[in-house]
Amino acid sequence: MFAESHTLCWKCGAFSRANVREDRRKSIRCGQCDQDAFTAARACGSYEGALRASVLSLKREPHVAGRLARLMFATQRRAPINEARLIIPVPLHPDREAERGFNQAALLARELARISKLPLDEHSVIRRIHTERHRAGMDARARRESVVNAFAVRHRETVVGQGVLLIDDVFTTGATVSACAAALKEADANEVFVLTIARSQTF
Repeated sequence: MFAESHTLCWKCGAFSRANVREDRRKSIRCGQCDQDAFTAARACGSYEGALRASVLSLKREPHVAGRLARLMFATQRRAPINEARLIIPVPLHPDREAERGFNQAALLARELARISKLPLDEHSVIRRIHTERHRAGMDARARRESVVNAFAVRHRETVVGQGVLLIDDVFTTGATVSACAAALKEADANEVFVLTIARSQTF
């Protein structure tokens, strides 16, 4: 798990092995997320070991372990993402959700909403473009192009002026959550934060 003492890119949460004084951490930037639409993103830890196993398990079985839910809650309570007041899961395209039988991001969002007592909105954001199923071989640019305009907000009144916390399982390049955040910002959400179980990048 990432600790509060770890050095992270203040915007996207990428882990750095550099030792930086606490009073300088808010100025740390990886340089890769400058154009991303979200305000800030955080993950519980790196995509390895137990967290990787949790992500893979969640893709197969619609169950969020209690320890994982508590880990998300502990991360959600840290600055700056603790400023969010509305939880929204990153949606799957209806065809993909029907194929899998559930949306793992929604399962995570429900558990976090239950523990944190923050309101949950599973209906305002939709995925309107069915992107390629296997994107692991894509580079960052291809991933971003694949999700351009993939999301839309259909209940704008729910998100106007809100500080939204987007929930997903893994942050890889940030392309998906950035595209989703862009749709929310276009609908006049005030700020869009991101929380994932794990992330795969360091700098």
